[in-house]
Amino acid sequence: MTFLVKICGLRDVATLDAALAAGAGMVGFVHFARSPRHLELADAARLVARARARGQAQSVVLAVDPDDATVARIVEEVKPDWLQLHGAETPERVAAIQAAHDVGLIKAIGVAGPEDVTRALTYDAADLLLLDARPPRDATRPGGNGVAFDWALAGDGRLPPFLLSGGLHPDNVADAIAGLAGQASLAGVDVSSGVENAPGVKDTALVGAFIRAAVGAACQRPSMKEPVA
Repeated sequence: MTFLVKICGLRDVATLDAALAAGAGMVGFVHFARSPRHLELADAARLVARARARGQAQSVVLAVDPDDATVARIVEEVKPDWLQLHGAETPERVAAIQAAHDVGLIKAIGVAGPEDVTRALTYDAADLLLLDARPPRDATRPGGNGVAFDWALAGDGRLPPFLLSGGLHPDNVADAIAGLAGQASLAGVDVSSGVENAPGVKDTALVGAFIRAAVGAACQRPSMKEPVA
């Protein structure tokens, strides 16, 4: 099994290339106007094509409550491997997108308590979940806020495969992975603001440090023999 390390919110060639060189297994691009990491679809398409040409990482486009036309444009024009739904999409909406498009679906779930983990179980149409911290009340966006949740909640044995996100950075990602050593459903980790030196500005040294720390911790997991970022 391959352990995934996802670097999200990439915005330019230099930081994309740095993430790929460091061994990222997933690279993410945000299409959400209120985010400091927002990309127009044409720009996202160029970066996705560059990542695909390198052949070592899966590409993800993040959208928040996209309508049918936006989903179709992402799938047809950008051609990512995955579409990440990071809004208030219902299980029914996720199932409808899954039925209409040939793209992997990641559904992000904001977590603050065990009831949110139970809610995550209703999204069985998603190919992969992403457990993130529920945003603060005054937040203007649903993710990328640098907030952590109680990672012990992600130890629920009922969960399907998921990525752990929310408040991760190079200094705590190994502890987060080690704390979920017994959770076989942990498929990888996701970071955005935790490898930035300003909102939307990735620090390539932090990107490399995060990937090294995550892969090192993944190597110690009982289910992993030769994990790859």
